[in-house]
Amino acid sequence: MFGIGSAAVFSLTGKYRTSKRPVRHFVRFFKLHFLFLNIFLFRLFRACGSTPTSHKNKDHHYTDVHGLPCIEKIVASVDETPEAISTKISGTIPEWISGNFLRNGPGKFEIGNNKFNHWFDGMALLHQFKIAGGQVTYKSRFLGSDCYTANSENSRIVVSEFGTVAMPDPCKNFFQRFLSRFELPKASDNDNVSFVTYKGNYYVSTETNFMHKVDPETLETKEKVDWSKFIAVNGATAHPHTDPDGTTYNMGNSYSAKGAIYNIIRVPPTKTTPENPEETLEGATVVCSIPSVDKARPSYYHSFAMSENYVVFIEQPIKMDLLKIVTGKLRGKGISDGVYWDPKLETIFHLINKQAGKLYSVKYHAKALSTFHQINAWEENGFLVMDLCAADDGKAINNYMVQNMRKSGEALDEVYNTMCRVFPRRFVLPLNVDMETPCGQNLNTRPDSTATATKTAKDKVFCTHEDLHDEELHKYGGLEFPQINYAKYNTKPYRYFYGCGFRHLVGDTLIKMDLQGKRMKVDSVILILPSLLNTL
Repeated sequence: MFGIGSAAVFSLTGKYRTSKRPVRHFVRFFKLHFLFLNIFLFRLFRACGSTPTSHKNKDHHYTDVHGLPCIEKIVASVDETPEAISTKISGTIPEWISGNFLRNGPGKFEIGNNKFNHWFDGMALLHQFKIAGGQVTYKSRFLGSDCYTANSENSRIVVSEFGTVAMPDPCKNFFQRFLSRFELPKASDNDNVSFVTYKGNYYVSTETNFMHKVDPETLETKEKVDWSKFIAVNGATAHPHTDPDGTTYNMGNSYSAKGAIYNIIRVPPTKTTPENPEETLEGATVVCSIPSVDKARPSYYHSFAMSENYVVFIEQPIKMDLLKIVTGKLRGKGISDGVYWDPKLETIFHLINKQAGKLYSVKYHAKALSTFHQINAWEENGFLVMDLCAADDGKAINNYMVQNMRKSGEALDEVYNTMCRVFPRRFVLPLNVDMETPCGQNLNTRPDSTATATKTAKDKVFCTHEDLHDEELHKYGGLEFPQINYAKYNTKPYRYFYGCGFRHLVGDTLIKMDLQGKRMKVDSVILILPSLLNTL
């Protein structure tokens, strides 16, 4: 999770006061800031007993594609369209389709003379496609976040984002600008990832501790909501899961001098005070807390899996170097500089019982993989079946720099060819593992699956996956952004799912997958529109 600044034990902010002895005051403030920073970092890394190391890997070519079209308009700033406009329809929209199709993503990549570095950094632009009577109208509006307002008022980037560091205020004197580099990073409220719902209200979200309640009809920003005001977490994913009764589950990290902790969050389905229309996250609780295997370098996660009775947290080898992150401003580096892939580590699946709030003692391991989105998970005949989109490499997140997406010709081809493809996979986790379970034999007895699960030690099962596709999917660059009929099949056995093919840096085809026979159908080509595609 990004945005750990609000979790820091010490606040390193301070106001420089003018004095007849500026050098003395400068030295005093410098010593104080440096002392606090060292105390925090010493306590943080004493918990893990080691210091961060450099992780550099040579680029590996996964494909040999040439002649990709330039997609620089994807990261072009656009104006908002707050008043609905009509659209031109190609084909026919069935009359029974009616409602609002809401999307969220970055829409502004420059503030004054400052430019954002990463695709994930652009200012949130909310989109609405209103579908009725076979017609579609469109409107958009920039999210009225604090960072958007501050950036606009100052005509420069004031709040740091994932790949961009806000530079010190040029109006401050030298000492003030210097000291500001020792401040810990503050969480951004630039909620540019997705629309989510809690207790019937619509929010836009990112991966910090801030969300914004919005009006789905007007796209107006209504209220800023801070997770940390309700529970002890410093953020939440932008992809929660919802039970049939409306209870919502999510995950968020917390940080202290003892290291990083992953938390399972539960939000009740209805308002605790029905007569209070302004209620937001009241009643939210932490169901279970999981200590990070590496307390100073926790895993990054974008989402999680959920079955009827379990939350599945995937601790993957995409790591966050907390030392680099908390010192990013001092070094002039964004959070992205502290995110790295460590292929020497295994992936660990943690199971948490939703009702009891207990972490299952058995840990399921797999080879190093990266996953951003899960497809579905369900329990059947003593197994938990989990389908997800995964890759054998986790460095792609840092490839989506704006400069890469604006490349053309061979330079663009090189970026694409060095990115590992993502494919749908299935893991089968046996739920009845105990002291009597034999080691060294495949525990997956499901005749319809080639996935394996082998007990290798007490409370440890090593798993291999089954591919949910045939060779044809390779022609379309793999598959990401999976979707199912969530209301009907989430946490249940299912047959179909949809996703985007990736013959480019971004999705360019819509694919329907049929798990019976692992067949696929390419329904259409997705038109690439500026700033309309959702971020990861």
